[in-house]
Amino acid sequence: MAELKKWYELPIGGVIDQPATALAYKTGTWRVMRPIWHEDKCTSCMMCWLHCPDNAIVVKDAKMKGMNYDYCKGCGVCARVCPVNAIDMEPETKFLEEAE
Repeated sequence: MAELKKWYELPIGGVIDQPATALAYKTGTWRVMRPIWHEDKCTSCMMCWLHCPDNAIVVKDAKMKGMNYDYCKGCGVCARVCPVNAIDMEPETKFLEEAE
């Protein structure tokens, strides 16, 4: 049986080795579903902003202005908490032509 490696022999993983680097890691490409915001339905209640785990809701002057798709992972929390159904989730494949 092979001997297990010592803790100091293991490669670094699951740690933040440099602080304040989150903006450098655009995680939007992980998305399978894309939130689509309907401005005409939105009341800017900010429930989506409050619950978004990725801080991907764009707000200006205390009003919802859209989504930052560079960081949105498509979890759908924003659509689930929206009291006026102003956010729909669409398959990311629908937008493939847009990206090219």
